[in-house]
Amino acid sequence: MALDLTGLHHLTAITANARENLRFYTKVLGLRLVKRTVNQDDTTAYHLFYGDGRASPGSDITFFDWPTAPEVRGTHSVVRTAFRVEGEATLTWWKEHLKANGVATSEIAERAGHMSLDFEDSEGQRLRLVNDTRAGGAHPWDKSPVPAERQLKGLGPITMSVPDLRRTEPVLTQVMNMRKVRTHPATAEQGEIHVFAMGDGGASAELHVAVEPGLPFARQGAGGVHHIAFRTPDHDQLDKWVARTAQVGLPNSGEVERYYFSSLYFREPNGVLFEIATDGPGFDVDEPMATLGESLALPPFLEPKRAQIEANLKPID
Repeated sequence: MALDLTGLHHLTAITANARENLRFYTKVLGLRLVKRTVNQDDTTAYHLFYGDGRASPGSDITFFDWPTAPEVRGTHSVVRTAFRVEGEATLTWWKEHLKANGVATSEIAERAGHMSLDFEDSEGQRLRLVNDTRAGGAHPWDKSPVPAERQLKGLGPITMSVPDLRRTEPVLTQVMNMRKVRTHPATAEQGEIHVFAMGDGGASAELHVAVEPGLPFARQGAGGVHHIAFRTPDHDQLDKWVARTAQVGLPNSGEVERYYFSSLYFREPNGVLFEIATDGPGFDVDEPMATLGESLALPPFLEPKRAQIEANLKPID
């Protein structure tokens, strides 16, 4: 059986304003806060997970709340995060909805093979909505301010920028078993885009790589992305990914237990941090599905420090 990733698992970004971040992603984008926890390596920082109504793998955008300067844009970085919506009429709805909430948007147009709408959050996090031509698969949140048929279905293509594809492509195709499916010429907005697919392909399983040698080296900060995570079904598959990365000499973290899923971390040759994460056990392992995200959740190894952790966190509601 081939060792294949099945798509995008989550994307983790950086905010310096957790209160505004919570407002925007739940009240404007209509996502559900599916886990309110802390960065397991820096418990002074919130780690907020937003997803669909069922907290499905592949629906999450997550944020570390760090008091940091804004990102300095450039290459060697993730430059845009897309979400899938159903139908071009829904893109039109979103353009009007975002405008009504004071958010500037691009025109609706085809970008890298998908009809799409670009915009940014208040910190400059670059976002995109794409028409997911594979209908169905949505798990709406019944308390969302966004109508069920207009809600975000989950992550769409993630776009990263590199100065030289020749270093990154072998890792994607020969180590991670992605398939290069198409190339789009450079535009006034962005360099040539190379599209790599995982699993069954489609918008939920594409990584877009923009080749932009003329840009400076990005500096991570608020409004930027920390890492991309890709899906693998279970621990057995993750163990095989740990062995595979070690076999090819790719420096990696080994398995890291995150309680809600297990992970493997490594950097591709242009420096973008990748994670491979298991689909389970999921965010309802320590909270009822009905009340996810309503209170601070801590993995068992941090529970004894709850009082200290809570004392160092500022209210965000």
